[in-house]
Amino acid sequence: MTRCGMVGIIGRPNAGKSTLLNAILGTHLSIVTNKPQTTRKRVIGIHTEADTQIIFVDTPGLIKPNYRLQRMMMGYVNETLEEVDVLCVIVDAEQAIQRGSILDPIFTTILEQRVGSSEQGVESKERPATILVINKMDAVPVKNEVLPLIEQARLSGLFTRSVAVSALENKEVDALVGIIKELIPEREFVYATDELSTLTERFFVSELIREAIFKFYEQEIPYATEVEISEFKETPNGKWSITADIMVERENQKGILIGKGGEALKRVGIEARKSIEAHLDHPIFLELFVKVRGDWRNDKGKLMELGY
Repeated sequence: MTRCGMVGIIGRPNAGKSTLLNAILGTHLSIVTNKPQTTRKRVIGIHTEADTQIIFVDTPGLIKPNYRLQRMMMGYVNETLEEVDVLCVIVDAEQAIQRGSILDPIFTTILEQRVGSSEQGVESKERPATILVINKMDAVPVKNEVLPLIEQARLSGLFTRSVAVSALENKEVDALVGIIKELIPEREFVYATDELSTLTERFFVSELIREAIFKFYEQEIPYATEVEISEFKETPNGKWSITADIMVERENQKGILIGKGGEALKRVGIEARKSIEAHLDHPIFLELFVKVRGDWRNDKGKLMELGY
């Protein structure tokens, strides 16, 4: 009998959700930067081994939304909560120790609501098992400091299991996968054993360009940009030709993104091209254009065009 289940990954921005997914899959699937709110959409990653298939859903970081794009991002989290068989709540170990509590209000409210709705019989299906994943243990000098936090989690009744990991150093990640295997249901595989994601190559190419932007720019520039792939085709010389439009909200942002003599945008292109070629395992020609789309983060029509 095979096991197959959907596992949601939630947590605050920069808790290490995408790093954890990449560690489990053994590949750079979900983009990672040192800035919060890098992930904007749901990223699906499929982990298959022997008789088990785990369909992971990496979600945007939990925040209080200030504009339409952020409200849509939180909508992805809510969708995930309704669909998954197992929920992994990722917590930054260092921040939890400083706070003196593992029970972050931003997710405990969500979990308490789910416990309440389950007890009242409102949900149509059983409440999913919830795993507390204390991440970034590599940043904690005294490991025993997390023990009281794990006890807090146990006493809260909100978590089925707890595990401390370092996604960055790939430590105890296998232990987490082992726990998930125990909790997902007996079910036939949904996807082929060699399938890594349900998302398109266009999606991953646009994400890798965004990753380069997050790497090289500060303040509002990364958050005011979005990438749209306008061309993706094979050329006679064997390379794939990719053209992407980088949207910003104001003319001065466009100037900063391009830089003097186009040098800043050229740097983004070089970085993104290397990442895209590694992902596609194929040489590409990448062309980037910067366009101004005023207040696109609040434009419902434009956000729908962009797949939100």
